[in-house]
Amino acid sequence: MSVTNGEAGMRNITDNPAYERLEKDVMAVKNDIAALAGQMTDAINSFAGTAKKQAKHGYKQARAQVDSAVDDVTERGGAIVDAAQDAAYSIEETLEDAIAERPLASVGLALGLGFLIGVTWRR
Repeated sequence: MSVTNGEAGMRNITDNPAYERLEKDVMAVKNDIAALAGQMTDAINSFAGTAKKQAKHGYKQARAQVDSAVDDVTERGGAIVDAAQDAAYSIEETLEDAIAERPLASVGLALGLGFLIGVTWRR
């Protein structure tokens, strides 16, 4: 088996000290790239964790504000219903007092209102 010129040239290159330095430098660059990739992964994971925490915090704040608004609206709605019931009760008492004081006038007023509603209803 004979050695070709290409194989002999390759042996000369690999035996060269510059080749060995180049090989070491390439290996160092590969290691640096692997370390950088690990650091980038850590940074991305840290960023994702921070973003997740901030999103949860924002969600909790929004939820608390919505709950507070709903409670406020419920409270105001209850106050409005109470006021309407008080007004209706007051009107009822006033009508009862007026009917008790003037029963004939109340019956005449009721007949007159009934007649007006009937005439209006026909049209």
